[in-house]
Order: sequence, then C-alpha cells, then structure tokens
Amino acid sequence: MSLVERINDALPQTQCTRCGYPDCHSYAQAIASAQARINQCPPGGVEGVARLAAITGHTIEDLNPDNGFEGPRTIAIIDEAWCIGCTLCIKVCPTDAIVGANKRMHTVIEDHCTGCELCIPACPVDCIALEPIDLNVSGWAAWPQELADNARQRYDWHKERLARDEAEHSQRLQAKAVAKLADLPAHTKGAEEPTEAARKRAVIEAALAKAKSRASAQ
Repeated sequence: MSLVERINDALPQTQCTRCGYPDCHSYAQAIASAQARINQCPPGGVEGVARLAAITGHTIEDLNPDNGFEGPRTIAIIDEAWCIGCTLCIKVCPTDAIVGANKRMHTVIEDHCTGCELCIPACPVDCIALEPIDLNVSGWAAWPQELADNARQRYDWHKERLARDEAEHSQRLQAKAVAKLADLPAHTKGAEEPTEAARKRAVIEAALAKAKSRASAQ
C-alpha cells in the first residue's frame, strides 16, 4: 500500500475541506509530498495527528487552530418549516446524505451525514444547523472507523455519480449540436443568410468540439 493510501486510511473521511484541501485523499497526497503538515484535520483531533505521525515519522504537534478545533461529532438538521427546496445543500453534500427535490422539503439521512458543515453556507435561508451526537467525546473517539469507512465509500459513490451525470450532460450537448448542424436553418433563426449561417455553424462546431473534448477527458 502506498504512503498516500496509508495516510488516507488514517483520516476520518468527513470530506469537510477544513484541512484546506478538496477532500481527504487530496490532503493525504499533500502530506505525502511534504506540502502539508499532519495537524490540519480537526475531525481527526489529537488522536488523528498521532496516527499520521506514526505513519509519516513526523513529530506529533498540536492541531493548527487556523484549520479549526477538535470537537464532538455533529450531524446536520434541516428546519422543515424554512426549507425552500433549492437543492443547493444537496449539491454540496460529499456523501449524498441529503435527499429531496426542487421546491420540495429536504431531509438529512443521519447515518450518512459526516457533519462536514459544507451545507451550512450553501443554504440561502439558514435553515440548516449542526447538532452534536455526544458532547462527551470528540475526534476519533466520536467517529468510529466503521463510520469513516462508510463515509469514504459514499464519497466514492458521490464522485462516480457526478462523473456519470457530467458524461450524460456532455452526450446531450453533443446530440443537440449534431442535430443543429444537420439542419441549421430549421434550428437557428437567421441561418438562411450565408454569412450568418457560417458564423453560427462555427459557433456550434466549436461547442461540439468542446463537448467531445470534455467527454474524452472523462
């Protein structure tokens, strides 16, 4: 197992970004390449720093207060009376722990919530709050390994879903562009004029090339 994976396995997998990186794996990569210190993960707490020190050989140090402080595990709670169904919290949740639909009340699946806090600033009506599970335990003591494993698996599924959605979106854009190119006058107003037709064809072809490039990259 690589050093990056060993470090990643020692992180709580909340995907909260409080370490300054987009997810736990990115933070693990930064530690392994000596671009980040081992004291930037508040959810892991003091024990988390000790775990990382044991793996990397670095000296144990206090948590960096710039990244936050160790605390109890929390879960997000949505006030149903104020939720407007905007779906913004659903989009930012790294473990797909929030369910709902546009203009419909959302709810949190508590077993899947990592308390990452990312939904808090995303909510335009401030109807989401974090509630502690147990004030008497914090860090890894409040976040058992089985929860971390579940969070990591759900985050992997989340990334796969986003990639699939993006691929399907690219395919729809390609199909739309191809249809317009096949019959430009019928699909584009003003395309009867040669100059305008050429301009719009160039625009559509550029959009099609961009969509194909994005699909190839995926």
